[in-house]
Amino acid sequence: MSDYDEQAFTLQSYTPDAAEVWNACVAQTRSASFLFFRAYMDYHASRFTDASLLFYARRGQLLAVLPACQSPADTSVVVSHAGLTYGGLLTTSAVTTSLACHMLRAACRHYAAQGYREFIYKPAPYIYKEYPAEEDLYALFRLKGRLCTRAASSVISLAQPLPWSTLRRRKVRKAASQPALVVESDAAHVAAFWQLLDVVLSTRHGVHPVHTLAEMQMLMESFPRDIRLFTVHVGNGKRLCAGCLMYFTRCVAHVQYIAASDEGRAIGALDYLFSHLLAHIEQVAPGSRYFDFGISTEQGGSVLNEGLIFQKEGYGARTVCYDSYVLPLGQD
Repeated sequence: MSDYDEQAFTLQSYTPDAAEVWNACVAQTRSASFLFFRAYMDYHASRFTDASLLFYARRGQLLAVLPACQSPADTSVVVSHAGLTYGGLLTTSAVTTSLACHMLRAACRHYAAQGYREFIYKPAPYIYKEYPAEEDLYALFRLKGRLCTRAASSVISLAQPLPWSTLRRRKVRKAASQPALVVESDAAHVAAFWQLLDVVLSTRHGVHPVHTLAEMQMLMESFPRDIRLFTVHVGNGKRLCAGCLMYFTRCVAHVQYIAASDEGRAIGALDYLFSHLLAHIEQVAPGSRYFDFGISTEQGGSVLNEGLIFQKEGYGARTVCYDSYVLPLGQD
């Protein structure tokens, strides 16, 4: 790859005084998402050393941004971004393939000059893009990026949904036969749901939610249209037995957290909840193209949770990969 034309763009490190222009650019990118607004990225800023970049055209307009931070596990590694599931170079429609290649190479040079030895790059899966925007994947190939993790996420194409399995349909019918089963969308239930979620995760998987209850309540208040909780209650709404917390971007309705009590699992409450959400998806998430149940892999993708993905695929979901690439720095 030839040296980039330094007159084509300038690269700047992010500083808090650039938050407004950063957010304005994010809103115009082809992978626009509230996840990349600084109010979301910076809620856990104390955990990360920010290394984000901005790319300006010579006339001053912001062409692209790159969310990034120093790896909490290794200070010699920079990640795009350790606090986000995906990220990578977020480009406006003005960014061409050649320009994206030059931008990513310039980022690598910048990070090498900062003393980093590796760059872990996490591109946004295609389902999050409103318009084709995989110039960065081509740039990764040119820069000899190496695939280092691959997570399998189960996704429904809302334009062409597949039929549910017999088991999942039977579970819905069983749940529907329960007296006084209620589905609600109300942030007031987040504390009760978080308690259930923590019990399920700690008991079944030995982990806790990535977000604390206080963090999630703050984020839901900051992004009330983008982060919403849906719950199932039995006994005239008195007992919360299942729920899912969802993130909504322009193209994707994504299940961020999911949990069911023993009672909820016994009556098929989650099947009933997803049946309800998908039946009303135009009201729940207007314009969404995909319904993403989240990943069913562990250890960077080397372990597949067969039981979990079996359940998700029973809803007609099929796999979309969330990848990470490693770029060695200081070798061009």
